[in-house]
Amino acid sequence: QVQLVESGGGLVQPGGSLRLSCAASGSFASIFAMGWYLQAPGKQRDLVAWITSAGTTNYADSVKGRFTISRDNAKNTVYLQMNSLKPEDTAVYYCNAVVVSTTLSDVEVWGQGTLVTVSS
Repeated sequence: QVQLVESGGGLVQPGGSLRLSCAASGSFASIFAMGWYLQAPGKQRDLVAWITSAGTTNYADSVKGRFTISRDNAKNTVYLQMNSLKPEDTAVYYCNAVVVSTTLSDVEVWGQGTLVTVSS
């Protein structure tokens, strides 16, 4: 079983920065991709950014130039550096991973979510 544990959320003023972390643990062969999604109250869950094991990245247009996703493959950890935060970035941020299991099947895993609040 694979678990994702997120950390780093909190309250920040507009224009401020936060860094989210997500560490994967458990039994698996490898991790193909890891990413972050956000869900604001009453809205659907949307992609923020993801990164593959090879380092290929993809960002939502709303965060390009402000957020940076990175990954430490040795630690099975993904990071999201969020700069120039805006009130509309307020949401629960969920870590996501596509894991190759020990039986070589792809499994999608979600973290429990971490709340980011951008407010003065």
